[in-house]
Amino acid sequence: MAEIRIRNTNERIQGEENVRAFLENQEVLYEHWNTDKLPEELREKFILSDEEKAQILSVYDEDIRDLAGRRGYRTWDIIALSDATPNLDELLKKFESVHTHTEDEVRAITAGKGIFIIKGTDDVGYFDVELEAGDVISVPEHKAHFFTLMENRQIVAVRLFIETEGWIAHPYADPSFQK
Repeated sequence: MAEIRIRNTNERIQGEENVRAFLENQEVLYEHWNTDKLPEELREKFILSDEEKAQILSVYDEDIRDLAGRRGYRTWDIIALSDATPNLDELLKKFESVHTHTEDEVRAITAGKGIFIIKGTDDVGYFDVELEAGDVISVPEHKAHFFTLMENRQIVAVRLFIETEGWIAHPYADPSFQK
């Protein structure tokens, strides 16, 4: 279950309803998908064949299509990151700088853990959303944020897009941001 840490105060927000309410106030969509329907052998697997990626997409097809229908997403795929990913540190550098997008950034975590760091309202500032399997998040277009892995450095997620070109980041210079 997702957990939030507000960076300015170190306050933690826990529990699905509390997390959902906080994120809703920050204009961030949060949902939870049932991880029990994913086959056991894929729940902790971070190096995936094309067939295994297709299997994950098939298992969550109804959830994906429901979300896509409600939010206008037209394409989706699987991203799997771990220490076995070639050039992982270089790839993470691309993700780990504050940026925006011209569409929502959506991730449905199917295995592992990750963190979205999001710029909230002026009274909140930046906050971390610590995600794990089953958590689904949609950071709205033009909202400053970035994503990184947690200490285990392993994640598998469904990514949904409106634009068929996929993930396109626009740098966001913010002197108030501190890592």
